[in-house]
Amino acid sequence: MALGIIGGTSLVGTKLLEVAKKREVNTPYGTVYFLFGKVHSHEIVYIPRHGKDSTIQPHRINYKANIRSFKELDVEEIIGVTSVGSLKRTITPQSLVVPHDYISLCNIPTFYDDEIVHVTPGLDEALRKRIIKAARDLDIEVIERGVYFQTVGPRLETRAEINLIKDYADVVGMNMASEATLATELGLRYANISTVDNYAHGIIAEEALDYKDIIEAASKSRGNVERVLLKVIENMA
Repeated sequence: MALGIIGGTSLVGTKLLEVAKKREVNTPYGTVYFLFGKVHSHEIVYIPRHGKDSTIQPHRINYKANIRSFKELDVEEIIGVTSVGSLKRTITPQSLVVPHDYISLCNIPTFYDDEIVHVTPGLDEALRKRIIKAARDLDIEVIERGVYFQTVGPRLETRAEINLIKDYADVVGMNMASEATLATELGLRYANISTVDNYAHGIIAEEALDYKDIIEAASKSRGNVERVLLKVIENMA
């Protein structure tokens, strides 16, 4: 069984699949570019969340096509890797968080536009535990629980917005909740690794956040994320 990985800022330039075939898959929601290869004899399907050239803005990501692609390719397990801001002083930049739950209150995508279907979304606990075990095996520290709050990009959050949500979540980002919800709707198992690349607006620093600084910070966590992913793959039955 192939493992699906979907990554964005935290995996730009990743060497996870050094030998891979570049392919496209057609879905009812659009065409998706992906990389296909083998790691430790296991098939891996990697989708760059922001497209082939990393040019798709967060609010323009075709989440339906991306998640449906995994279904079309017979992938049943997905690990999403996302870049987040910390809502807690104790969760410092360059931390790795494996969220156990999430909040998303607006702009929620669904495959059920034409029929009434209610799902209870969530993150796959068994896959979460495998990620945590892989990190422990490597002596890489991860925060094993956390609530992810999804906002709508491309802009970052205001100080007032962060002040509102910091009591209800641990990290803030723009992607994971949409992916997890859609995966649940298709019966796919989804878990997440979030790289903490900055403190959210107003948590520590007074100065405004700069996207270039976030990209630079994300690159510092890439090595540990890749190592954890490789260990998850190695541990696959």
